Amino acid sequence: MGKFQPKRLRLKSGEELEIREARSADAASLVQYVEAVSGESDNLTFGPGEFELTAAQEAEYLEAMAKRSNAIHLLGLLDGEIVASLSFAGGLRSRMRHAGEFGMSVRRMHWNKGIGNVMLSVFLDWCRRSEEIRKVNLRVRVDNHAAIHLYEKHGFKLEGRKTREFLLAGEFVDVLYMGLEID
Repeated sequence: MGKFQPKRLRLKSGEELEIREARSADAASLVQYVEAVSGESDNLTFGPGEFELTAAQEAEYLEAMAKRSNAIHLLGLLDGEIVASLSFAGGLRSRMRHAGEFGMSVRRMHWNKGIGNVMLSVFLDWCRRSEEIRKVNLRVRVDNHAAIHLYEKHGFKLEGRKTREFLLAGEFVDVLYMGLEID
């Protein structure tokens, strides 16, 4: 049994979202998901063709994540298809193990169903139950108002701004650094 107990939660659309820890057997499907989602949003740090991991490399990554007590990769599935992904990794050194950064994505065709909210809630519950995670960090584009609202709703606070983090179509976009202290 992994460090995360799978969950099935009803979305506002009425659909049932399965949330579970990613396994090495998911590697090929996850690589396909990442390639698909990379072309659906400019909010990610990579675009189509830039992920550059093979299924074998992704499987190794997932196996390594599964062994770390302060890291997790969650999948959101509808009818067995990956529609969301959330990964978090805490620091490797003892002074930094308690803190880490997460990233999350949802397939565009499933936006506005509450999937991001559910994934984030389940993830933060896992963090609170851990005896290790005490700080969760994220980066978000300054113009991604829906995501910023979601993070604020869950208690994340603005901690800073980094200029020119993204370059899209010749235009620079800043990112906000946000954090949540876990008690």
